[in-house]
Amino acid sequence: MTTLKRLLACALPALLIVGQAFAQDEAPQPAQVQSGARSEDALDSAIVWIDDQPLFRVPGVSTYSAEDRARRIGARIAAAAADRTIPKESVRVVETETGTQIVAGEHPLVIVREADAALEGSSVPRLAAAYATRIQQGIEVFRSEREPRRLIRSGLYALFVTLVLVFVLWPLRLVRKRVQARFAERLHARVASVSIRSVELIERERIWGIVRGMTRGAYLLLIASIIFAYLQVVLQLFPWTRGIATGFLGYLADPLRHIVLAALGFVPNLLFLAVLFVVTRFVLKAIHLFASSIESGAVTLTGFDPEWTWPTYKLVRVAVIAFAVIVAYPYIPGSQSLAFKGVSLFVGVLFSLGSSSVISNVLAGYTMTYRRAFKIGDRIEVDSSIGEVVETRLLVTHLRTAKNEEVILPNSLILNGKVINYSSIAKRQGLILHTTVGIGYETPWRQVEAMLLAAAAAASERLPSLLKDPKPFVLQRALGDFCITYEINVYTDAPGAMFAGYAELHRNILDVFNEYGVQIMTPAYEGDPEQAKLVPKDQWYTAPAPPPQGGTPGPDRKR
Repeated sequence: MTTLKRLLACALPALLIVGQAFAQDEAPQPAQVQSGARSEDALDSAIVWIDDQPLFRVPGVSTYSAEDRARRIGARIAAAAADRTIPKESVRVVETETGTQIVAGEHPLVIVREADAALEGSSVPRLAAAYATRIQQGIEVFRSEREPRRLIRSGLYALFVTLVLVFVLWPLRLVRKRVQARFAERLHARVASVSIRSVELIERERIWGIVRGMTRGAYLLLIASIIFAYLQVVLQLFPWTRGIATGFLGYLADPLRHIVLAALGFVPNLLFLAVLFVVTRFVLKAIHLFASSIESGAVTLTGFDPEWTWPTYKLVRVAVIAFAVIVAYPYIPGSQSLAFKGVSLFVGVLFSLGSSSVISNVLAGYTMTYRRAFKIGDRIEVDSSIGEVVETRLLVTHLRTAKNEEVILPNSLILNGKVINYSSIAKRQGLILHTTVGIGYETPWRQVEAMLLAAAAAASERLPSLLKDPKPFVLQRALGDFCITYEINVYTDAPGAMFAGYAELHRNILDVFNEYGVQIMTPAYEGDPEQAKLVPKDQWYTAPAPPPQGGTPGPDRKR
């Protein structure tokens, strides 16, 4: 309770000042010229000020506007007041060739005209005498406020107020920590998540974060109010800053008053926007819940691939939000102003000019999703890049190559290029690995095919991903000028191990052809060498190649 009383005692002066600012219709603007209210007698008039004292009102003349004339008169009176060699009693009314004039010593201050008298509904001599009296009073106040003894007293009072501010803010900081700790201890355990049945709408920690933010905002508002009250008190002590203090209150209060009045005027629209926000958020939550049910298999749609769930959800979410924005636009405060429309048009032009490639990649990403060209985990080839699809984003697709490199491809490149998917039917029908060799015409083709099939069988024994069923087969691809091109085809159900399968197949082809003494003519042939280009069997494991574990070198094959 003591802590609460301290907080109220600190905040009360600031709240009173803010309330006073809202209550007053117009705060005077010292050290400036304030235009007078229009009346039947004068349509253009302004008040003459000296410091924060209003002296009298003057109309405009042919050479000066009312504001300019009042500013010049105020400057001359302030200069005379600052010159202490000019006694205030020297302010008097004199008649000159130009008319009735008020002077201070030999310094002219203001000429009283018929228009001035008409503005006040008086005669020129009477009005001039009243002006002279007010000027004397203004000079007296001006000088009294600048006396050294009074300035010293104001300085000491400002120092005292500053010390009070320090002694208020420092304990307030400690009190705030204690209050926050006790508040957290009592309420943190009581804050619960907001949920509908089993769907959690707002998490507990997020609610607690909002509560902490509100308490911190209240503390900062209290500190700002105390500092504002301090500035008001200190700036009012000195004549040079008194105008700033009075204007400072108006600068802060006027925008707040306009904001409050504008907010009150937009209350119906704000209520509509709040209801629209709640309804839109509820619809999005319902759509998200429906999408989660499709992904988990609780809900099935005929002809709808579960992989389309979240891309479709994102499209529907964008459509719902766009519809809500279109409905809410006329109710947004300031939406009908030219500035708001201009900014909206400018942002739209920037978006359309700078996002053409982004939009093309976004459309390509959604197009690929519904084309079902590939999915996560598939091994594909795009633009000479072969790798496993590890992630698909709205703009790009990430591949991981066999050498553990990450390749990032724009979706527009994938959409406009050729995509080879090695995994799409590998599990059902198998992926065919194929390689070619060139063998001379003097070698019987039946022998070559038998050797290639033997090499494929040996590779299948060593690498289980190379399938024995379906059986490998050989094709004669071309009858060249100097050799026949044979192609061995082997099935595999592991596209991710295709490079290992090729390597094992090539090793066994070399071993078999060396074992049977058949020379491979690939890639070119110029003439028969004196000695066949073969590796003898006893040299197959020449150092540093390690010999096989137990047994004679070379594969155990039957001719």
